[in-house]
Amino acid sequence: MPRSLLTATFCISALIAGPSQAQQATTSAEYRAQGEAEVAARIAAPERPDRARNVIIFIGDGMGVSTLTAARILAGENAGVDGESFVTAMDSLDHTALVRTYSHDGQVSDSAPTATAILAGLKTRNGVIGVGPEVVVGDCASGLANRVPSLFGMAQEAGLATGIVTTTRITHATPAAGYAHTPQRDWEADADIPAEALSGGCADIARQLIEGPVGAELDVILGGGRSAFLPTTSADPEYPEQTGRRQDGRDLIAEWQEAHPGGTFAWNAEQLAGYNPASGGPLLGLFEPSHMQYEADRADDAGGEPSLADMVELSIRRLAGETGGYVLLVEGGRIDHAHHGGNAYRALTDAAAFDDAVARALSLVDLDETLIVTTADHSHTLTMSGYPHRGNPILGTVAFGEPQVARDGKAYTTLGYANGPGAVQTGDRPDPAAEDTAAPDYRQQALIPLSSETHAGEDVAVRGSGPGADLFRGTMEQHTIFHIVHRALFGQGPN
Repeated sequence: MPRSLLTATFCISALIAGPSQAQQATTSAEYRAQGEAEVAARIAAPERPDRARNVIIFIGDGMGVSTLTAARILAGENAGVDGESFVTAMDSLDHTALVRTYSHDGQVSDSAPTATAILAGLKTRNGVIGVGPEVVVGDCASGLANRVPSLFGMAQEAGLATGIVTTTRITHATPAAGYAHTPQRDWEADADIPAEALSGGCADIARQLIEGPVGAELDVILGGGRSAFLPTTSADPEYPEQTGRRQDGRDLIAEWQEAHPGGTFAWNAEQLAGYNPASGGPLLGLFEPSHMQYEADRADDAGGEPSLADMVELSIRRLAGETGGYVLLVEGGRIDHAHHGGNAYRALTDAAAFDDAVARALSLVDLDETLIVTTADHSHTLTMSGYPHRGNPILGTVAFGEPQVARDGKAYTTLGYANGPGAVQTGDRPDPAAEDTAAPDYRQQALIPLSSETHAGEDVAVRGSGPGADLFRGTMEQHTIFHIVHRALFGQGPN
């Protein structure tokens, strides 16, 4: 077989199979063959139907393009292969576009309006969930008057099964956009809501999950955030020294169990493993009082936590048993939190775990009937810079043949942040060459000193395979993602 055809065959199989090691080119002829193979793979990509039976939306919170690139390299390095040419599951998706992430009132967005854009099809204000841009932030009456329907409510009305999986609190901004409406994203438990808002009829996000018209009908709910569902008089099952946060005395977990007598509640991996997805019963899993553990720390969790990939597989197996199709939202939420801490190690390991979940989904579905979409809600200020040589450890200091130094005579890392807790406020900056920059707790150096690193406002990527994914092309508004998904599911726009 000619070398170019062999390479083309390999790359096509890589696009189908998911994460793999691309053929590493070493000569001029091999680089040309690699380029030809990518063209051949695109020409050979199958045409898909226009209509989808199922949709899985993956949102990597804070997973900008620099995070995608650095996580790809780290995943390759950890696999013992060439990181730069490594092919992730997300890389294997057929169609790609750039997405503008500004909100109605923000040049740089938070996760609340961006998730609302993706799941409800319009831009809104920073800090609000499931309400239109006419809302007044923090005003209960305004929030009640400006609710907008989500993709999940539309899917349920059409008879589809629905599920939400996240590594954050299930009441956090991104998952909440699937089922909640609030003029203030921080109103996760009743203890968070001002008295006048409570008396005005506004419900906290946890209550909306348990008794709201969309939340109460979710078939699968997996994530963190137990404390928002338990009263202050109840001890947490994993950490007995901690109690719930609810001041109204309600145990929303018990209420969910009463409302779903055929359902299963789990708070650890062992209990989750005992759930039979073929049972058809609803599933509620809350694995931490707050956010779930970072992937780098998950093995040390006392109660035991499932991986994101395992939660995705269980969700797909449960939802696929329904006759009418399903909509599933999956969030890798702690990528964002690690970036806020200036900690690239945990951000990238969580991004790699997110990609593992995408790979697991690809192995379970038929792309002729299931649309898979991966995107980010916004980016972060992570940079990948300097002139490191090919194969230089992505978490290491820059070297090209020999270590490179800055004008102050000290080394610098390939990865850094424009702002955040890694900045030096007084005195000289430490020399990264004297530190273990690949350690899990290492904070990359930053330029502007802030207690928490910020989001960034550049475009992010959206990628997709399956029915309707060919519409992901060019540069698009973030809320257009919703309209593409809606058309794939229902054959027309929401209006």
